[in-house]
Amino acid sequence: MISIPHKAKQFLVLLVKLLIVGGAFYFIYNQLANNDKLDWQKFLVLFHKNQSVSGISFILLLSVLNRLFEILKWKYLVSYLRPISLSEATKQVLAGLTAGLFTPNGVGEYAGKALYFDKKETKKIVFLNLICNGIQMILTVIFGVFGLLYFNAQYNVITQKSIAILFGICFLLSVALFFSKKVNIKGYSIEKLIHKINEIPKSIHQKNMLLAILRYLVFSHQYYFLFLAFDVDLPYLILMSVITSVYLLASALPTFQFLDFAVKGSVAVYFFGILGVNEWVVVFVSTLMWFLNVVLPVIWGSYYVLNFKPKTAL
Repeated sequence: MISIPHKAKQFLVLLVKLLIVGGAFYFIYNQLANNDKLDWQKFLVLFHKNQSVSGISFILLLSVLNRLFEILKWKYLVSYLRPISLSEATKQVLAGLTAGLFTPNGVGEYAGKALYFDKKETKKIVFLNLICNGIQMILTVIFGVFGLLYFNAQYNVITQKSIAILFGICFLLSVALFFSKKVNIKGYSIEKLIHKINEIPKSIHQKNMLLAILRYLVFSHQYYFLFLAFDVDLPYLILMSVITSVYLLASALPTFQFLDFAVKGSVAVYFFGILGVNEWVVVFVSTLMWFLNVVLPVIWGSYYVLNFKPKTAL
């Protein structure tokens, strides 16, 4: 086996760090500077008209809570292996977010978090991250389905026949999953996965569920309050049904984190277009959500990436 000199290893680690951080900042700049749908003059006019220190502080607070709940989820889940401090959990979550920025569906996040643990714990960390993200996805589906049904009941976007077919397909898939839970694929099965999940104490699952619900309510209502700030005057239930529908449909599409606002924005443009909301308002709100909840944490996470010291040799 070829041995890599220590200085060469240090250089490779530094190069990987710079590539991650440099790539993250390049993608952020590119999306903000070269998006021709962002009319900054309209934004500044509306901002000066509605600017409020308390309003801006409230929106920023929601961003902090959004990320804090995610950090607490990770802290409690990792406690299944060993206790970690809030600052350590913050470091792992933000560094993972930065590493996953330009990977498909944020898969780099899994590797980013795993690097903070011993190599023998990698599978367990990936599994815990899957649990952490999985509960958030389940809530997105549940709230999204109810939101989509409510919105459709008001505006008949999808026919009743199509809804019946979709629910029929979902039912058949659920039945197929139930009967195939013992089928092994390379040593893995749904039954084994359920068993692994049940090994985690119920108290941790309960905390994970509560924090996931709080996080969903925070970022969905942050979306809601931003639309109010942009003078979008729609009934609460209609606006929230569109927001939950957008998150559901956008989450079902494979994408990169740095394109997240573009995907959600395009889905939102369609739904809010039905309600007569200006396209530029929808694009700006989606971009602000991305900036507040992805870009700002990534800037912070870049510090942790640059200061990361690997536990094992490369």
